[in-house]
Amino acid sequence: MNDLDCKTCHELIHGYLDHELDAVTSARVAAHLAGCVECARLHEQVRQLIDDVKIRAPYYRAPEALSRSLLSGTPARPSVRAGFMQGLRAASGRWWAPAFSAVALSLAVMLYVVTPSAEQPWLDEAVSNHVRSLMAEHLNDVVSSDRHTVKPWFTGKLDFAPPVFDYAAQGYPLLGGRLDYLQHQTAAALAYRHAKHTINLFILPTAEADRARESLSLRGYNVVSWRRDHLRFILVSDLEKGELEAFGQLIEKGA
Repeated sequence: MNDLDCKTCHELIHGYLDHELDAVTSARVAAHLAGCVECARLHEQVRQLIDDVKIRAPYYRAPEALSRSLLSGTPARPSVRAGFMQGLRAASGRWWAPAFSAVALSLAVMLYVVTPSAEQPWLDEAVSNHVRSLMAEHLNDVVSSDRHTVKPWFTGKLDFAPPVFDYAAQGYPLLGGRLDYLQHQTAAALAYRHAKHTINLFILPTAEADRARESLSLRGYNVVSWRRDHLRFILVSDLEKGELEAFGQLIEKGA
């Protein structure tokens, strides 16, 4: 039985990511993350922040004299310290600007990752609905590879006409469609197949401005989303990221 609560898990996530926990505690954290959506989301956000800082933060090598002094445990000679400080002052114009930029970038990344965007609730729920459709074996209300059968099926069930296309020739055959809900709003959900991977395409109306395609990973699934012509499109699948993005491009061109 895993008795780890969310508050404790939040406190342990950094140590878990840095491999600082003992084996038993790490196993308890991993078990909790496997069953808790909110903690798993926080874990992914912190992991992304760490990766972004590693990629973007500059690295400066210490002068050899200072390194030797620190390793030997003896203070640097006055001449060495004076030379280092003089060099530091001379280089300050070059060092402080990128260092300040790195700090600002890290803070910006933290705010971006930790603060959910307006799109985040839509994407989170789309992933949950994708998983639910596979687990409940309720992938389609109308099963057909013929778009001329699927598209009319939505008539009278939605207050908009979702675009329905079959991309079997490109390797993405249509499986059917169903009614779904995102953020308490009725949506059209179209199911496609690529190799052995199932893809859910959620379409629903929006009053928001057009938005270019964006892709990210959530809870082990790839998500591609965009807004165009007062419609919101969200693709979810365990399909490889590049292939899902290519499929999103096909749909956007077709729509």
